Amino acid sequence: MIAAALGAVLGGLLVAPALRGLVVRHAVPEGEPPCTRCPACGRALRGLPPTGRCPGCRERLGPGAWQVEAVTVAVAAAVLAVAHPADAVLLLWAAGPGVVLGFVDARARRLPYVLSWTLAAGLALLLTVVELSAGRPDVLLRCLLVALAAGALYELPVWLGLMGGGDSVLALGLGALLGRYGWSAAFTGLFTASVLAGIWSIGLAVAALARRRRVRGLDLPMGPFLLLGTLAAALLG
Repeated sequence: MIAAALGAVLGGLLVAPALRGLVVRHAVPEGEPPCTRCPACGRALRGLPPTGRCPGCRERLGPGAWQVEAVTVAVAAAVLAVAHPADAVLLLWAAGPGVVLGFVDARARRLPYVLSWTLAAGLALLLTVVELSAGRPDVLLRCLLVALAAGALYELPVWLGLMGGGDSVLALGLGALLGRYGWSAAFTGLFTASVLAGIWSIGLAVAALARRRRVRGLDLPMGPFLLLGTLAAALLG
């Protein structure tokens, strides 16, 4: 446990600057180009320090200080402490783009295709290697079926204009991962995501009423809840 915790802290801190840079790059309104330079000084943005400020002019960029780092370390610690080696590889891969997608969706209410498809394609490749190496093509087939079911479930709100297309792509990739643990795990992950989103929306409505503000339509980011639900179901599985 101590070794897993130390590995999670070290690994999380090493990759967090790149993840923070990707969050700033992609957390822009739909239709706008990625943010590749500091708006204040024009410095090229790649990795960013935990302070969340531009190294050149100290302009505040993206999430607050240590937020990305804390989430990255927490996810890595949970995975390394609980998951078996093959599962850890899959979950750690999903955690990289997953952390970025969660922060981007929370800030800009969008899930960029380049990130959601990267997560899904990487999981598809890793699942194929892991399951075929273990001689379990039946599990790989189940992963495919769960992925299609989850993608279709989230594609309906996309058609209705209630979600963006990135949500269905993310559900496709995460559904494939949940399929490794069975249909019940897939249901648990998606159900947990819906419950968390519902609790969050109720909390926002109550907060608005407490401040005597009108409760309007809540623009809820579904990506973070999908990722949390999947992580919980996978670790329990």
